[in-house]
Amino acid sequence: MAPLLALRLLPVEEDAPDSREGQHALVRRARAGDATAFRALFERHAPTVWRFLKDSFRDEAAADEATQETFVRAHTRLTALRDEDRLSSWLLGIARRVFLETRRVRGIRVDLASEDTEALMEAELPSPTPEDLLLDHETEVLLAEALGHLREERRSALLLRIDHGLPYEEIASVMGWTIPKVKNEIHRARLQLREHLAPHLGGGRS
Repeated sequence: MAPLLALRLLPVEEDAPDSREGQHALVRRARAGDATAFRALFERHAPTVWRFLKDSFRDEAAADEATQETFVRAHTRLTALRDEDRLSSWLLGIARRVFLETRRVRGIRVDLASEDTEALMEAELPSPTPEDLLLDHETEVLLAEALGHLREERRSALLLRIDHGLPYEEIASVMGWTIPKVKNEIHRARLQLREHLAPHLGGGRS
């Protein structure tokens, strides 16, 4: 496997149709025991998995370990993957279970308030614009505080939508929820963010 430290620096890009065709071939080869093909899948998807786990744990070392475990499990369960186009969300579903198991066994308390809030800039927020917010360190701190008020599950669902760009159906698969619940939780997350930020950004009630 490629070093996870290096994988953190790799950009996360959406697969084009031709690359998805290549992915299908890699999955088939990996299922047949081709280690090179599985390594290629790892290098393609590990940055996304690692970022999701880092957002969940709020700890890079824990994300490293959980990413490794995610791909160990994926390697043994590739035959269970029914839709090769959904490899990414399938991996995130495994990562989610690894996170929950690790948190339960170790009694980890997830610190949701963090400076790592760039993904929230695209959520439905009060004025100023997201571009303005990116330049405003004070607002980033406020976003971190707002993020800390979200339940872990609700926050994960929101980030799967706005950071990873997953459709509701795939978020439901990752989280183990119904699609209506996904929509409801993401809607509530956005409302909570707006409610927390509005008094600081000129949108509070007088």
